[in-house]
This record gives sequence, C-alpha cells and structure tokens, in this order.
Amino acid sequence: MTPQSRPGADASPELDDLRTRAQRLPLREKVRLLTGQSMWRTHGHDGLALRPVVLSDGPVGVRGTSEVEGETSILFPSPSAISATWDRDVAHETGRAFAREARTHGVDVVLAPQVNIQRTPVGGRHFECYAEDPFLTAEIGTGVVRGLQDEGVAACVKHYVANDSETDRTSYVAHVDPRTLREVYLAPFEAAVDAGAWSVMAAYNQVDDDTETAPMTAHRHLVTDVLKRELGFDGAVVSDWVATHTTAESANGGLDLVMPGPGGPWEDRLVRAVEDGLVPEAEIDDKVARLLLLARRVGALDEPARPLTYDGDLRELVRRTAARGTVVLRSDAENPVWDRPPPRSIALAGPNAVRPHVLGGGSSTVVPTHVVTPAEGLAARWPDASLTVSRGGDARRLAPRLDLTARSLPDQALQVTWLDAEGATLRKEVLAHWDGFLRDLPDTVDTVVLEADVLLDEPGDHTLEVGTVPGHTIEVDGVVVAHDPHRSGVEVILDSSINNPVGVPALVHVDAPRCVRVTASLLVTRAQGYGNMVRAELRHRVPAPSVEQEIAEAVDAARAADLTVVVVGTNEEVESEGWDRTSLALPGRQDELVERVLDADPDAVVVVNAGAPVLLPWLDRARTVLWVWFPGQEAGHSIADVLAGAVEPTGRLPWTLPADAADVPVPHAVPAGGVVEYTDGVHVGHRAWVRSGRVPAAPFGHGLGWTTWSYDEVAPATWTPDGDAAVVVRVTNTGTRHGRETVQVYLEAPVAHRDRPSRWLGGFASVDVAAGGSAHVTVTVPRRRFEVWDTDSERWDLPAGTYRLRVGRSIDDLRLDTAVRALESTTGRE
Repeated sequence: MTPQSRPGADASPELDDLRTRAQRLPLREKVRLLTGQSMWRTHGHDGLALRPVVLSDGPVGVRGTSEVEGETSILFPSPSAISATWDRDVAHETGRAFAREARTHGVDVVLAPQVNIQRTPVGGRHFECYAEDPFLTAEIGTGVVRGLQDEGVAACVKHYVANDSETDRTSYVAHVDPRTLREVYLAPFEAAVDAGAWSVMAAYNQVDDDTETAPMTAHRHLVTDVLKRELGFDGAVVSDWVATHTTAESANGGLDLVMPGPGGPWEDRLVRAVEDGLVPEAEIDDKVARLLLLARRVGALDEPARPLTYDGDLRELVRRTAARGTVVLRSDAENPVWDRPPPRSIALAGPNAVRPHVLGGGSSTVVPTHVVTPAEGLAARWPDASLTVSRGGDARRLAPRLDLTARSLPDQALQVTWLDAEGATLRKEVLAHWDGFLRDLPDTVDTVVLEADVLLDEPGDHTLEVGTVPGHTIEVDGVVVAHDPHRSGVEVILDSSINNPVGVPALVHVDAPRCVRVTASLLVTRAQGYGNMVRAELRHRVPAPSVEQEIAEAVDAARAADLTVVVVGTNEEVESEGWDRTSLALPGRQDELVERVLDADPDAVVVVNAGAPVLLPWLDRARTVLWVWFPGQEAGHSIADVLAGAVEPTGRLPWTLPADAADVPVPHAVPAGGVVEYTDGVHVGHRAWVRSGRVPAAPFGHGLGWTTWSYDEVAPATWTPDGDAAVVVRVTNTGTRHGRETVQVYLEAPVAHRDRPSRWLGGFASVDVAAGGSAHVTVTVPRRRFEVWDTDSERWDLPAGTYRLRVGRSIDDLRLDTAVRALESTTGRE
C-alpha cells in the first residue's frame, strides 16, 4: 500500500476513542498534559488514571533520568557499528536490549533510533546515524524500533527531518526538493511508521520543502499533512529539547508534546491561544489523544506494561555485536592475524590504545560501570604473553580529567561555596568527588566558587586547566588565567559546548612536591528547560616525554614483539553532537606513528577507532586494517576476539571511505545565508561517488572478513506476488574457515530517467557457510527501490523498462548480473 492510499491516523478507531476522552477534560487540564512536567517526565492525570511517561536518551544505551546519583548504564556500540553488521536480527536484538535497559531505569520512551542520513562525513553526529544510504538506514533503524516496541517500550524516531549536520543546527533552513525529500530523507521515517513507531521527534532545524518553510516543530505540511495524514502515523510528535519557540504556529503545525518542562511556549499561552480562537480545541484533543495512546502502549494508562521477554546477556551482546560489526579494510592473505601462533609478546601502541573512544559526545552519552581497554582485552585473551603499552603521542588537545581523590588531602578534595547576587554566602560544603556539574541550583544562587588544593609531586611542567562555559574567573595560585563576564544560557547545551568545554591551560613548574590552589568562580548557567547549573571540568596533564620520544618508544616495542597492534582514531574533541568536523585527518601525529610502526613491523595490525570517515594515507601499505567504530564498553574484548579469530568480523561499510578530502561529494554542510542547500539531490553518499567516477579508499559495502568468497551464479530475477523482485545467488566460501557473507544487490535504471543515480542499493541478505561450502541466498529487492517520486502527481511511479540488478560484495565489487523488466509505468498502487 502506497502512502497516498494509506488510511490516515485521523481514521484510527483507537485515537477516536481517546479523543472522546480528551474532550471531556477542561481545557486547562488538557493543555497541561502537552508540556513536560520536568526534564524527562510528562504530567500524569489522576482522573484519567494516567501516570507520568518517562523519556530518556538512547542511541547507544539508555542513560536514565539523572535522578539517581552515580547511575550507570550498559554502553552499546554506536549506531554506525550496528549498521555495519548489515544484520536486521542484530538491530532487532539491540532494540530489545535497549528496552530491557529502559525498564531497569524506569524509562518508557527511548529517544532512538536516529535515522537521519550521513550526508556528509564531517557531520558531528555521523556516528549516531546508521548509514549514508536511506534503505540501509531504514532496514536497521526499523529493526531497532521493532525490538524496542516488541518489549513494550516506545521508540522515538529522530530527528524529523533533514537534520543531517550540526553547524547552526537550531536555526538553519534545510532546502530540500520534494523528490529528494521523499526518496532519501523521508524514506527511513516512512519505514519507521510502517514498522509501527509510537513516537517521532521533531528536529531543531527549519525545512523548506518547496511547499512550506517553517521550523520542524511547526511544519504543518511535513508533520500533519505528510507524517500524520498521508503516512498514517498515529503516534505522538515530540519536540527536540528546547526546540519549540512559538505557540499557535507549533500547535497548529502538528507538534504534540513540548519538552522539557515546565515552562516553554505552551502552558498558559496555549490556553489563551485556544480561547482567542488562534488554535482550534480539536487540535488540543488530538494531541491529548496521541499522548494517551502513547501512554497506553507503554503501560502508563488503562493497562500494565507488556511483560519483558528479553533475557540475553547484555555484556555478551555488546561484545559480540562490536566484533561482528568490525570491518576488515585490509587482510593479510599470506599471514592472517587470526591464524598466527599465540604471541609470546605483544606491543600495543596508539593514543586510542591508552584511552579508547567508545562513544561519541553529546546527548547520546551514557556512563558504563567499566570500559574494557584494549590492554585488558589482549591480556585476557593471551594471558601468558608479555604486554607493552605505548601511547605514541597524545592526540587530544585538552588535558585529561584531574584525579581529585589522588591529588588532594583527605576530606578536602573540593571546597564549594554558593553566593547570592550580592556576594553573600548561602552555603559551603566540601565534596570528596566531582563529576564536573552542579545541577538544580536554587534561583537565589548567582555564583559558585570552587577551590581545590592540587598536589603536584612529579618534577617538571604540569598543566592545570578548568574547562567551563562563559561566565567565569579562573585562578591558579592566585593568578587569574581566564576571565569571561558573560553569563551563559541554554545555548551552551544546544551547541554541546558544555559537554567538552575548552579552558585556558596554566603551566606550573614543580621542582619538589607542593600543592597548587585552583579557584574557579562560576556564574550560574540559567538554561531554559534544563534548570540552573555550573560546569567545571578540572583537568591535569603530568610531565611527560615528548611526542617524538613516545613514537620512538612505540617503534622500539613493535620491533621486538611477536604481535603489534596500533590503535588510532578520533576522540571526544573531534566527534560530537553540537559541531561538525573541520578536517578528515586523524588528530595529532597518529599517521606518522602508524607509518613508523609499519617500518619496524610490516605485519602490525592497525585498528581504527572512529565513528565517521577519516583519511588513512597509509592504508595501502598496511597488511591488516580493522575499523572498530565506537565499540561500546566491551571494546578491548571485542577487538581481541577479532584478532584471535574467535569471532568473525562480518562488518561492511555503511558509508564510503574517502582517499582524499577533495573527492568528498558533500565536504561540509555550513549554511550559506542561513540555508543548507541539498544540491546533491538524490545523489547522496555512494551514489555520488559512482556518478563522479572518483575512487575512494574503500567503497560503500566493503568488508573482507576472515575468509574469501566466490559468486558462482545468479538465477534470473523474478517479480514476487507482493510486487517485489527476488534474486537468488549461489556463493561459495573458498577460504579455510567458517564465514558469513553479505550479498548485496544494486540497481541500475534502464535509461537516464529523471536524473536517477547511476547505481543504488536495492537489497541485501546474509548467509553463514562452512569452509568449502556453498549456499543459495535469496535477496528481496522491494518494489519501492525501483520507484521514483513523481512531483507532478505527488505519487510514486515505477518507470517502465529493463532494470539491471548487479550482485556483489560492495558497490564497486560486483560479480554477477541479472535483470527484470517493468512492463509499463505504474503510478501509485492500491
């Protein structure tokens, strides 16, 4: 059934019943339900027997509500790592595991999955998305949706829509033509609606779709006309946090819930807007009905929550998924690492070997109880081997977090003083621990003063730094090193600068152990919707060898070891919500480190720990290269499992790895005059690479695994009774060990028609085959993969002609061909 023939959500009997219940409520009580009660909770209603619904961030795990001190969560691999498995079952199990975590934290709605498209590799939240391809994004994203909701926890699919970069994300206008919007950026959301998603998040940005230009929290055409009526979405549309700035416009635009609360543009103002005739009360009744339906589905209204059935080992799932999602970019056929004798000595090098980057920064952050480092993973896998760890130079610009406990006198770690606007003391206390934030401060608090006496006992030059937001005075031993008189507000949250704040480093020379006093006077940040808080990350870098010395140390260790593993990658300063990257290069001197280690040990295994593409100038000379993403809390174990051959690394790239930044089709998404023009149209990601003829370092879909494959034959493609195409392929595992192959089918249109891509992903399927064995794989190519959006009729159209279906291991490694013919152009279908 095509979107234009779907029954709209307005026709839902369940919503009709709940609208009737809403109509019985007084207007003020109805409107009260439409703004959050707090950061993560909605309002309840005793008369309806409605309890508050609890929401929480969730792309890499369910954070919780920050209401429990020291709250921890299971940290899963990043969404890109999940997508790299190209496995719908893995996505479904991940969703079920998220639901179990949600129940553990008392959460009803998980703000995931994020199904925006990886339009540009510099996008700050690239790691939080699934793919540069809309079909792969939809297939993996809907797996997560189904997994969550099969366990009675709501998915909140985000960010609707065209929210694909971070620069000026709260204000820019994304100008996307209707066809591109339908075929690329709306496609994963349509799939999520078809999968039964219970809620959708409206994005910060504005969209100009050639019908209407408006913020997504007030875009009536895309939210009401398309999402709710045409696609038949019967769930609740939730604002991104502090994204709503209007009253009547957003209420009439289709938004259902303003978050967070209390406060914001609705509440009393929305009551007055209804009373003044600016917003029909029927709109309010529909919003309440949708929120009640969401509450019913998660067990907050009428009936209890669905029993939780998933009982898998979460740590094992994280470990297995990270290993399976690992992409083998280069494999040494002559001396495979998994087939070598157990090493007697291991040299582990690289900044990410010492501090692995296991999750991207921003709202997806969760805190696990422990992260398994590469050193811990290798030591556990080969306990009898000697292990040498060398950083090879620090790739981070900011110093590490100060260990207050180890560097302060007992019971005197951090002295905290609250002051009012006149400078009078309201409260004094001493904290033994400091996580960088002081939240929920009373309105009477104007300034918070932090004082710490830091013990520096290593001779040499120490760096002390306080990372904070505007509105501060920082002193080190009585000397002012930074001063900013401007108080910060919610903008530091929206641009994510509060998550990884910069600071002015102070160099302190030490000849003999002594204490140095660090004082931070911080103006309270008054952040609408987030409350009053102060932010101060205390950082300390000890005297250390130079980068040159550290690289030389790593090289010496590699020369002497049986097994060398170099772990390079990005970090929290590079990949985060709130900003886009300015370079695709690895930070610091990591490329030099790799080159020099390879000089010493050509068999060294290079592990890339990054979410989004980075340039790898040494890729062709390295014999074994693994891309391990942000692998979650079991990082060290999953890397060791792959190296030892205990788990098959079945990952395939869900995006294209460039060899040169100049070749990237969309090198940035910086607004020009406040507008991001989607001039690439439907030619996104790998489609643009094929069209341009430029050769990437590794193509979309690439991944070698630990075995080899032949593609033996393909049967003539056929149309199924459902209107899809079926392709049956025989593959053989030509290697010496069991393996898993992902068979990919790409489409090519019969003629250049309506500016179609030269080639695009049509379908995929995986199969496990023993060494020397063969198997037949059926790949279903959905009819929609053949169709185009006809802007004149505003319907889907299947152009007539013969379509070539090309089968292979990636978009550039195509082994077999077949074809199907569409006999006549069919516009729409019932």
